[in-house]
Amino acid sequence: MKKLICILATVLAASPALAISRYNAQSMTCAAARQAVLGQRAVIFRFPSRRVAGLTLYDRYVRDNRQCDSHEYAARAYIPTKDEARCPVLACEPLPDDRFGLLRRPWIPF
Repeated sequence: MKKLICILATVLAASPALAISRYNAQSMTCAAARQAVLGQRAVIFRFPSRRVAGLTLYDRYVRDNRQCDSHEYAARAYIPTKDEARCPVLACEPLPDDRFGLLRRPWIPF
């Protein structure tokens, strides 16, 4: 019983570390948004859609490839901030489908 209580206490103590911060991108400057991503490795930014009125968009933005899943990579993305309409950040994108080897360069003998 004591082991169960210790394990439960450890899990509960570690759970806040798994939380991801959420920010309103348009209330931050571009530099502050980029610093939040760099400092926390991954954050969620929300911002209004430019195409659909009243629609709020959100996504997870990361510091580098290590914060993406194994089948994803960190690609350049842009978010609107208080001072810039297109603030550059990184977001995880799926790797291209290469089942048939079409994306690899062909081997050309010299």
